[in-house]
This record gives sequence, structure tokens and C-alpha cells, in this order.
Amino acid sequence: MDPNPPPNSRPAPEPFLSLHTAVVLLTALVIGLVTGALTALTGAPGAGAVLAGLGAAGPSVPVLRCLIGAPREGPSP
Repeated sequence: MDPNPPPNSRPAPEPFLSLHTAVVLLTALVIGLVTGALTALTGAPGAGAVLAGLGAAGPSVPVLRCLIGAPREGPSP
């Protein structure tokens, strides 16, 4: 391994979303999908199931953001 990288190499780009944000949004999506599917299985109209899923996914984002803590910087104590 060469300790000096070539002069035309660029540092790796930063990710579009942090891991914390991706996990929170993915979990909210799953909550919304499950809520919408369960609502649709009760015989509710499709629009009602979509609204129920959105109504569950939206408010769950701030709650999940608090429950799923952001990663700590540095070594753990």
C-alpha cells in the first residue's frame, strides 16, 4: 500500500442520508404500510387505507427519531 495517494484521487463523497435518518424513515414506512394493509383488510375503501397509513407513518417519524438515538461520537464509556 502506498501511503501517499495519487494527486488526482478525490475523497469519498458524503452519503445522501445518514444511517440514523435512513433507519427512522424506513421504520416509519414499514409502520405506514402495515397500518394501511391492516386497514384495507377490515374492508375499508382504498383511499381510507392510504390515509390511515399516512396518518400512522407521519407522526411516527418524530417519535422514532427520539427512540432511535443518534450515534455517539468517540469511544463508548
